[in-house]
Amino acid sequence: MNVRPVRISLLAVTTGALIASSVAVSAAAPVPAPARQSTSAVTSSVADAPVERLIVGYKSGAAEAKSNDAATKDAKAKGKETGESLGFDRRLGTGAALVDLGGELKKGSLDQVIDTFRADSEVAYVVPDRRMYAMADPNDSDYGRQWDLFEATAGMNVPGAWSKATGEGVKVAVIDTGYVAHSDLAANVVAGYDFISDPFMAQDGGGRDSNAADPGDWMNRGECGTDSNGQPVPPQNTNNSWHGTHVAGTIAAVTGNGKGVAGIAYNATVQPVRVLGKCGGTTADIIDAITWASGGTVSGVPANPNPADVINMSLGGGSACDAGSQSAINGAVNRGTTVVVAAGNNNANAAGFNPASCNNVITVAASDREGNRAAYSNYGSVVEITAPGGETTASAANGIWSTLNTGTRSVGSESYSAYQGTSMAAPHIAGLAALMNEAKPELTPAQISTAIRENARTLPGSCSGGCGAGLADASATIAAITGGTPDPDPDPQPGDGVFTNSANVNIPDYGAWIASDIQVTGRSGSAPAQLKVPVDIKHTFRGDLVVVLEAPDGTDFTLKNLSQSDSTDNITQTFTVDASRVAANGTWQLWVRDTYANDTGYIDSWGLNF
Repeated sequence: MNVRPVRISLLAVTTGALIASSVAVSAAAPVPAPARQSTSAVTSSVADAPVERLIVGYKSGAAEAKSNDAATKDAKAKGKETGESLGFDRRLGTGAALVDLGGELKKGSLDQVIDTFRADSEVAYVVPDRRMYAMADPNDSDYGRQWDLFEATAGMNVPGAWSKATGEGVKVAVIDTGYVAHSDLAANVVAGYDFISDPFMAQDGGGRDSNAADPGDWMNRGECGTDSNGQPVPPQNTNNSWHGTHVAGTIAAVTGNGKGVAGIAYNATVQPVRVLGKCGGTTADIIDAITWASGGTVSGVPANPNPADVINMSLGGGSACDAGSQSAINGAVNRGTTVVVAAGNNNANAAGFNPASCNNVITVAASDREGNRAAYSNYGSVVEITAPGGETTASAANGIWSTLNTGTRSVGSESYSAYQGTSMAAPHIAGLAALMNEAKPELTPAQISTAIRENARTLPGSCSGGCGAGLADASATIAAITGGTPDPDPDPQPGDGVFTNSANVNIPDYGAWIASDIQVTGRSGSAPAQLKVPVDIKHTFRGDLVVVLEAPDGTDFTLKNLSQSDSTDNITQTFTVDASRVAANGTWQLWVRDTYANDTGYIDSWGLNF
């Protein structure tokens, strides 16, 4: 008897989290960036960083949900009950109350204070206001090539989408460290906002204001306190990351200007929304930033004149998604904003990270230049899609190149550098979402997520733990939503051909192989090294399917292995195989086998695109 896991129906939009990423294509060889220190060491103590405030969500009918005076009185009462000095700080954009713990807790534990709020029937949720950090690993080696956009093995097939969309008229908010001036990005940047409420963390002489400029996020060893083991946070001195600018360059760096890099959605606008500074950022500030960026109202902050169609969050912290963050994300999605987040850089299950494990976000894992899950990338069932994140540990040429600055402890001169991280992968998907918004503006965030997943291609390398639907394919996705067919070669050569079969071949239940044929004629020599194989299989449980392409000489190319953990319906994607060693002409066959009983499906259509 065959046994498999209970089927879980995947939502159109799953979850999000942690750290995102950025990428760009080089139009001319940029100057090398100076040596930089990795920010990854900072993140190891994120979960242990001291908690100074709580986010308290009251039920809608409670007086504390509507009145700041009532919330103030309740905080004082709870403080008296626990022997602590609690106070109401401010109202968040979601309506939740931010409660100050009054410094170090005197008598009780943090859990005791939280439990006191939870015991109140008027409280819907209470969560710590934790710190979050940018999570990318910079590298100081020379720039190689922008493989992530166009390279056949593991690039995202971006050039093939540009004939139909470039992001014109689409607004993308980058919730990150802010923006440091760069001539390869400036034309596409619109005014943002600085949501860092703590002047020490802001490092720009004040708290919240309308200036989203990034003054730098350098830190000295131990400047952010100690962790639960008494170790300094951060454990070593760090220099400026200019993380938000690197992310923004991947999304919308100016293209066709004869220098630097190209953005994925190079005619979109980027709005910097600053939440990360010295010692990271707080959940409360990020909640307000999500609300404001998507067009919601935040008390004391002017309305956003450019509400985002897409939000990118290349940030995160330890612990699963909290109710406060989820509330802000739900509000943004309900306003029509697609929210893209990074899976995280801990080589762990993304379900344990925030906002990667939130619902209604697109959570992005990172792949390397060979198409494997990057060694650092988080994984798991909450991951929806994988995009290039690079691995500079092997070589700077294998990293993601984008806009940066030379300043280590202050603003220097503009530059470019290769970074690695899920922080570099997420902006790839944010850029793709921007292209989709232009190509078909009526798409909802859920439909955008679904289209990205359904048009992904199988990772050419390996993935343990779960990498979502596979490697995102910009060309196939844009073609699918516009009713066209993917262009595997933006500059087609004479003799290119497309062979298709509208098969409608039923797949036998459990065990037997079934084949659909395509007869190729009129070709000379061998098939291409990058033969595209678009496949459309309708099936109620695609994880049970094995799909193999057989060449005329009998050579087999496995397009999909058995994956019991993949419970999504249907296979709708374009596979790529190296068929350069087999003759093009003859009968090609697509073989499909269902390895489990009680599911139904059929080969709808498939093709060979030379």
